[in-house]
Amino acid sequence: MMIARCCLLPPPCFSAVRARCFAGETSDTGILFREKLIYLQDLNVDPHKALRVNPALRAAPIASVVSVENLLSSTGLSRPAVGRILDMFPDLLTSDPESDILPVLRFLSDEISISEQDIPKSISRCPRLLISSVDFQLRPALAFLKTLGFVGRDTITSRNTVLLVSSVERTLIPKIEFLEEGLGFTRDEVAKMVVRSPALLTYSVENNLAPKVEFFLEEMRGDVKELKRFPQYFSFSLERKIKPRHRLLREHGILMPLSEMLKVSDGQFNNWLLELRLRSVERRL
Repeated sequence: MMIARCCLLPPPCFSAVRARCFAGETSDTGILFREKLIYLQDLNVDPHKALRVNPALRAAPIASVVSVENLLSSTGLSRPAVGRILDMFPDLLTSDPESDILPVLRFLSDEISISEQDIPKSISRCPRLLISSVDFQLRPALAFLKTLGFVGRDTITSRNTVLLVSSVERTLIPKIEFLEEGLGFTRDEVAKMVVRSPALLTYSVENNLAPKVEFFLEEMRGDVKELKRFPQYFSFSLERKIKPRHRLLREHGILMPLSEMLKVSDGQFNNWLLELRLRSVERRL
């Protein structure tokens, strides 16, 4: 397994001056600290932010920081991608690659069967995976998602590993229960919806699900069965797409399935609406 190794050699861009830190050619604490700041800047990690968020970084040997970069790079992540991740989560800079990061990578590979080529995609899409406990976060979330139907051909992939960093009790279950109560669906019906559209479990109840359910039921007078057929409805902007298109269709007395109403681009929708208007005019003539 490629990601099983954790090389402590400095990356190619690591200058000869900084490399001397590994050889013990200088013991000056100030010089070592400045070298560490330069190294972080080379990674495009804000050193001031990193030290503020992670005070332990001040005393951490530069070799341990480099080992974190090297392990992440060994997965196939580019150096800019590694720098972006470390800037987002400075606590990773003082983590132990073997005991903190490697278990996450092995979990993705061995327990979810994400391919070696797709592991960097998973990490790039959801860097929070790297600071999540396998035992207390990732594995329990995976077990719950499997009960919903994320198995077989619908198993978790690199596209939706973000679901694994959600709390089962505080995040996933409340969203499932909202859809059950708000739409009158059974657990099985909701489970089929989220498997078809996993992003449903990433949306806020207050800012996304609730207002869209209310608009669909009260303003659009929609049939909830249509949401079972097209759960992607919740992925579209209420203010920028759903409301404007519904208003135009209502003004022209046109009924249309949600999928046809929302999936086409603005240009296609406007052209299609223009064609309907012209046909209506021709019929009146």
